[in-house]
Amino acid sequence: MGEKGDNLDRYFVRMAEMEQSLRIIEQCFQQIPDGEISSDLTGVVIPASQMVDRAKMGKTQELLEDEVTLDPTLQGSTRKYHDSIYANKKDVVLPAKENTYGNIEGLMNHFKLVMYGHGIHPPVGEVYLPVEGANGELGFYIVSDGRDQPWRVRVHPPCFAIMAALPKLLVGDMMADLVPTFGSVNMIAGELDR
Repeated sequence: MGEKGDNLDRYFVRMAEMEQSLRIIEQCFQQIPDGEISSDLTGVVIPASQMVDRAKMGKTQELLEDEVTLDPTLQGSTRKYHDSIYANKKDVVLPAKENTYGNIEGLMNHFKLVMYGHGIHPPVGEVYLPVEGANGELGFYIVSDGRDQPWRVRVHPPCFAIMAALPKLLVGDMMADLVPTFGSVNMIAGELDR
């Protein structure tokens, strides 16, 4: 889309991205099943106010045995995924959210790992872990000397690489083009602090 790679071309790309996002949302709406949302375990419709009243009175016993199937990314992790993904070492891995929020041992384990002076003691070594961010690769490079604090941490933010191209993007432009150019590349100033 576009041939010049200028602000106008990037604007058209952003508009096309929004149109595609709207198409995805429309598809989601079309796939939502019909029916009531607030219902009990037998399918009987319950007004939202009644559900709130029942919860305030602690009448939620029948819900305790139900397991909600969620994408693990919505909750960070769920217990059924936690055991297959993380090492079974309480001194290195944060407990599953259900344990942190659901029992005192999980809360204490979480607290000990994130408290200053009590935290995780990773083995000596280094690691780089990238994830896909909205503007590109977001990476973390960590070097450990075995203590509870990293010896070195470097972050590779997506905007840093994008902004390295800024001098080339502005060649031949006017001063007034600086602000729309920042906006067109989705510049995030907090990622540029070095």
